Amino acid sequence: MKRLLLICISLLFVASCSEDEKPEGLLSQDKMINVLIDIQITEGIASAIPVAYDSSEVLYKLMEKEVFKKHQVEDSVFTQSLRYYLQYPGIMDNMYAQILDSLAARETIGIKKDEGEIF
Repeated sequence: MKRLLLICISLLFVASCSEDEKPEGLLSQDKMINVLIDIQITEGIASAIPVAYDSSEVLYKLMEKEVFKKHQVEDSVFTQSLRYYLQYPGIMDNMYAQILDSLAARETIGIKKDEGEIF
């Protein structure tokens, strides 16, 4: 009987440890991907402008605020969501694969527009 009780307690402990507790207000993966896409574009723009590093940092912060405003996301919610998803490398790998695919598609469309293939 003690063995059975010990086994049940052990199983309960293992099950409770592996339970996925999401913080309240967590961004969905799709929303997080969309915000991260715009963050990546914003970082690219800010780094491509030929200004001093300090100025590009200030510019990036302003542009980042606009990204959060566009997506109606508070920066604290974004940060909390990013910390949560970073705990799960498999999920982050999947999310970044989608982000890279989206950025590559946008780049391809942009190139075709420049070449006159797309109006």
